Amino acid sequence: MESASELVPFPLLLTPIESHYRACTIPYRFSSDNPRKPTPIELSWIDVFYNVIPSFKERAASDPTVPDAEAKAEKFAQRYAQILDDLKKDPESHGGPPDCILLCRLREQILRELGFRDIFKRVKDEENAKAITLFAEVIRLNDAIEDDGKRLENLVRGIFAGNIFDLGSAQLAEVFSKDGMSFLASCQNLVPRPWVIDDLDTFKLKWSKKSWKKAVIFVDNSGADIILGILPFARELLRRGTQVVLAANDLPSINDVTYNELIEILSKLKDDHGQLMGVDTSKLLVANSGNDLPVIDLIRVSQELSYLAADADLVVLEGMGRGIETNLYAQFKCDSLKIGMVKHMEVAEFLGGRLYDCVFKYNEVSS
Repeated sequence: MESASELVPFPLLLTPIESHYRACTIPYRFSSDNPRKPTPIELSWIDVFYNVIPSFKERAASDPTVPDAEAKAEKFAQRYAQILDDLKKDPESHGGPPDCILLCRLREQILRELGFRDIFKRVKDEENAKAITLFAEVIRLNDAIEDDGKRLENLVRGIFAGNIFDLGSAQLAEVFSKDGMSFLASCQNLVPRPWVIDDLDTFKLKWSKKSWKKAVIFVDNSGADIILGILPFARELLRRGTQVVLAANDLPSINDVTYNELIEILSKLKDDHGQLMGVDTSKLLVANSGNDLPVIDLIRVSQELSYLAADADLVVLEGMGRGIETNLYAQFKCDSLKIGMVKHMEVAEFLGGRLYDCVFKYNEVSS
């Protein structure tokens, strides 16, 4: 499933990793639970994955790169539904008990076995093209804000607004297929602060007093998310002298941006001098994270990313899958930021927030 070279633990995880790290935020079960009986939380999450089968099936059926796509899409839907039913009867089947990583992995495995490599390719390409046309305007609006703190808050709001483009959420996939999403409208319509986890004021204070020498940003979706949310934020870090490593997926998964796609996006956004709207990009690197899912287990990253991240002093995990569902409580040897929008009711309930609430979790490590 993963890229050929051996995957290694992310070097900035707090050690010993065994006692400090588990790549799932919401416990689906506890050791006291009967191993042969599904827990209420397992059942509700199995249903979350069940509910997106129709939109995945629809995307797969119209994949022009796969012969007999319609019949194979039907096969995918049946097989995955069967596995989810099996897990409801016996949580230890199919490599269980289930967590969000296993449920994502099983879905990807079936798609790939049937020959589907990138069923969201068309929509990713369309959204990237749209977002690229808006990039300069978004940058101009940000650059026009003179106050550093206000500009930072605007950039953060842009990350949340971009993060709405998530076709792994059944409700959002439906909204998106009906009328698309407006980035600038989304910026205005975020739920009001304080957000469910809101360390923005603390981060603003640090931002005004501190600069990081190297930041590693685990990126999430294509389209507005990467182009209008993350890249303006990364550009601002570059402006402040921070080296930035953007870590993107090795293989396609849902509408997440891949390493190769991100390199192509950047080549379209840079000018003839290699600048991003007047900002030098010689300190901007794109790394292949070695990941192939919309969530991430930081015990398994590429050696390339491990090498590039070793001396970073800021880690940013963006998006619901990476920043909330798998790594909200991950502890690092350096400062960290988990930032994403809550797009599943089950996550909102766990955090005690609202659907489409925002998470901005900043942890500082005293040097």
